[in-house]
Amino acid sequence: MHPTREQILAASAGWVAVVLNVIPGLGAGYLYQRRWKAYWITSALATAWFVAGAVLAQNADAVDETQNRLVGLIGLLLLAGVTATEAGLAVNKVRP
Repeated sequence: MHPTREQILAASAGWVAVVLNVIPGLGAGYLYQRRWKAYWITSALATAWFVAGAVLAQNADAVDETQNRLVGLIGLLLLAGVTATEAGLAVNKVRP
């Protein structure tokens, strides 16, 4: 008998999922929780963020390049924070 999605999620340590979504970022905590849809959404958002940054950075002077890097970093940190929070809340939601 295979465990259900909720059983797998409840058996995972919430703090591990949170740390994995923050430290390496890009949804690694979702891999730990075996939440593939959330992982692929996070990967698509991060890829879109990188592509948008590369497109907007074309023909940028040195001052704009520094600002673009800062905006890119803030965006990825925000994505990591949101995914980490969501991963922790998902574990708490399925536990009795």
